[in-house]
Amino acid sequence: MRKPDLYSRGWAIVLFLLFIFHVSPAQDLSYYLPDSVTYNPAIPKPASIIYHEPGEWHVTHDRLINYMQAIAKAAPGRVKLEVIGFTYETRPQVLLIITSPQNHQRLEEIRQQHLQLSDPTKSAALDITHMPIVLYIGHSIHGNESSGANAALVSAYYLAAAQGKQIDELLENTVILFDPSFNPDGLQRFSTWVNQHKSKNLVTDPDSREFNEVWPGGRGNHYWFDLNRDWLTGVHVESRNRLQWFYKWRPNILTDHHEQGSNSSFFFQPGVPSRVNPLTPAYNQELTGKLAQFHAAFLDRIGSFYFTKENYDDFYYGKGSSFPDINGAVGILFEQASSRGHAQKTENGILRFPFTIKNQFTTTLSTLEGAKTLRKEFLTYQRDFYKNVATEAATAPVKGYVFGSPHDKSKTALFIDMLRRQQIAVYELSTPLQADGYSFEKGSSYVVPANQTQYKLIRAIFDKTLSYKDSLFYDVTAWTLPLAFGLPYAELNAPRFTNTLLGSQVDKTVATTGTVAGGKSNYAYLFEWDEYYAPRALYALQEAGINTRASAGIFEIPVNSGTHKFNYGTICIPVKTQTLDADKLYELVKTTMEQNGITAYALQTGNATNGSDLGSWKMRPVPQPSIAMITGNGVNPTDAGEVWFLLDQQFNIPSTHLEVSAFNRCDLTKYNTLIMVGATYGAPYNTIDKDKLRTWVQAGGTLLVMEEAVQWAAQNGFTNITFRKAKEDTAKQVTYAERDYRLGAQKMNGAIFRAAVDLSHPLAYGYRYPFVDLFKANAIFPERNKNPYSTPLVYGDKPLQSGFVTKENYEAVKNSAAVLVNTLGSGRVISIADNPNFRAFWLSSTKLFMNAIFFGRIVEPGSARND
Repeated sequence: MRKPDLYSRGWAIVLFLLFIFHVSPAQDLSYYLPDSVTYNPAIPKPASIIYHEPGEWHVTHDRLINYMQAIAKAAPGRVKLEVIGFTYETRPQVLLIITSPQNHQRLEEIRQQHLQLSDPTKSAALDITHMPIVLYIGHSIHGNESSGANAALVSAYYLAAAQGKQIDELLENTVILFDPSFNPDGLQRFSTWVNQHKSKNLVTDPDSREFNEVWPGGRGNHYWFDLNRDWLTGVHVESRNRLQWFYKWRPNILTDHHEQGSNSSFFFQPGVPSRVNPLTPAYNQELTGKLAQFHAAFLDRIGSFYFTKENYDDFYYGKGSSFPDINGAVGILFEQASSRGHAQKTENGILRFPFTIKNQFTTTLSTLEGAKTLRKEFLTYQRDFYKNVATEAATAPVKGYVFGSPHDKSKTALFIDMLRRQQIAVYELSTPLQADGYSFEKGSSYVVPANQTQYKLIRAIFDKTLSYKDSLFYDVTAWTLPLAFGLPYAELNAPRFTNTLLGSQVDKTVATTGTVAGGKSNYAYLFEWDEYYAPRALYALQEAGINTRASAGIFEIPVNSGTHKFNYGTICIPVKTQTLDADKLYELVKTTMEQNGITAYALQTGNATNGSDLGSWKMRPVPQPSIAMITGNGVNPTDAGEVWFLLDQQFNIPSTHLEVSAFNRCDLTKYNTLIMVGATYGAPYNTIDKDKLRTWVQAGGTLLVMEEAVQWAAQNGFTNITFRKAKEDTAKQVTYAERDYRLGAQKMNGAIFRAAVDLSHPLAYGYRYPFVDLFKANAIFPERNKNPYSTPLVYGDKPLQSGFVTKENYEAVKNSAAVLVNTLGSGRVISIADNPNFRAFWLSSTKLFMNAIFFGRIVEPGSARND
């Protein structure tokens, strides 16, 4: 055996010491950077700005931004910093535009020329011989997957400081849109956690507090949302800011740096071939595969293991790695095994934070090299994508879509905003139209012609999907957005679609006006419950001390010079019972209606011409909600965040967030509504003081339970609901290799089901059609209550509207209960089997949720008994 030389012995001693003291093997830049490159000494290294080496600590967002600003200041010829917006916590979202000095001098010209690739009327004449390719490099959309954002320190330094022919050639041929942190608020929350629990002598035990964040963790944004599911709908401010710049440049490649389980290795796309959305062109996956060869080669050089074509897919277009695929670009997902702290023991050995950063940085380099090498192919692909889009749109059987509700103009306007964020042209409907059983009226309906640049994205938004190549999915299987918004819509084929349907193009946010018809009243005001922002208006009035009532019936009453028919749930504001005088009340009602896009009607009499008078017992007092929600470990943070966001951002309604320990010691009489969202096996709710909760409900409280909490409430005697179980897989001979596939196929990943609704029930106030489209992503199948009046929403014989569901699960869904109401003493327990606030874009069931909050207490006791 060869005797070890001094060099080898020295390294053995170093490695031994590293093992003893658990010190990261390297934390200075030389560990990460290519050793064949020289660097401009005028460019500050990260440690000089953030006060530690990359990987030594988790960078906080403020220091990350400080470094990006320093880079831009030190390298103005290469780097330009743009502040693209601010998060909910007012942290800046920044974008570095990195390219050669020559390209910077004509940056706007390059951008305008690049945009012509997506215009078939201009793209054919473009010379792409010397056109730069545009890359969007994004990091850590999940705040606690922070190796990406920390790698951004190294990547930014490299791109600003590297010198030589290779970097000059790269920058000459690329424009790099560099986003160091997709999720600033989440990154700050996570970095604070892991840094405050770091030991000088690194602890690698996975059970240590460092690796186990307190609830809700740093994955989500301020409202605990998963921003990587928000690219399509753009609900959140971070997404909207980012989308503006995506479309401002329309990049050819977008990279999305994530983390996965600590016992894994490194993933890069392509993902599972059979799970690619059929709207994505096949050549997209070919280019993804070509780029993958560069990732493999670069990771091979540093000895990193990796995998492809497994686990992850490109089906749901709301993800950062899939959204580009429907926009003529190629999205690339990177998933690095997560250290979750600074060094963690895994089945593959100790995984150290600097190593995770190195892999992320290495694949940034491989992306850049691949983009430079394949530049013409990516540019050609984008040009051909939109040329083919024009051909497909011209020959497609569906020529357009019509949508809109005369009863809910605010929700219609929100849908239009979403479409316009995605660069989709929307037109006013010029003439009344009957289609698919709906009446679409001029002034409240709109048309989206199929033949436009965003044709494929339009289909992704409007299409229903019922057939699939695969039965396993990484995310949801359907998201048909008109159904999600709860808007009437119809496809228009060639005989039904003509350009004469197109009125003026909508070029700004649609204004929804509110008013008081008839001016000041000395008797009462009425407004209907149809409009999306009706709950916001009602709460604002209640907060101002106004007494309000809701109609349990349909009635007609004189309004101005005629009569008006008012529906279930109409809100009545008597004048004489208020503490405000008539003049001040009128000004308050007028302002509230204007702010919420609602028409209120001034009455001079309470004598109905048809139906009940205003003094009838059917005009029920509506108490002001005082809301608490159980939060904390085990509660689904995204479900809880959706409730928080809805109440806080959409309706200006405060809610108290109670940990179970706080619930057990607090005074519950402060609240009249308690919300329990989905949770892991109901575990967090098991330590609740059940007697205290039961006493509160019996005294008149409204307990609103959803998803797994529905089962918990039944198991603990708050309801007597029973449940179905889907039949088990009946296959008798299945290979071990097929096990994960068959088990995974039985999961409810998310599909759209239509529930029949009793429009006279308080939980259905404001709905105009006898059905509601709900999103189901669980295996909770309640049986109907024995009392027929206590199951206001029921799935029928053929409820599936869009999405994948196994035969066994579908049989369990059919004719099951979607919503149930049970009496407990003087209180109510409202059980919603699904998530009515899914990702904050499922507006179809928002009204159901808000009705439970406002009207749960006025459900007649006898209608909710299920003895």
